[in-house]
Amino acid sequence: MEPIEILKQFNSCYVNIQAIAQNENWLLLIADKKIDSEAATHLGDVLHYLGEAMGCVEEIVEIKFNQESEV
Repeated sequence: MEPIEILKQFNSCYVNIQAIAQNENWLLLIADKKIDSEAATHLGDVLHYLGEAMGCVEEIVEIKFNQESEV
């Protein structure tokens, strides 16, 4: 899998997880204390670390793009 494909997959995951974090049902589960309140924190952590991983892959994609454009 090429770095750009990895980045696209990460981005897709990020968008999907972000949609869950903003979903009304998810927010109600937390507000109604039907699930552990730490679940929201964990989901935020997932988004944070996924974003960090995406940043690392973006650097590789940019370097590869710059090398290809110099040729």
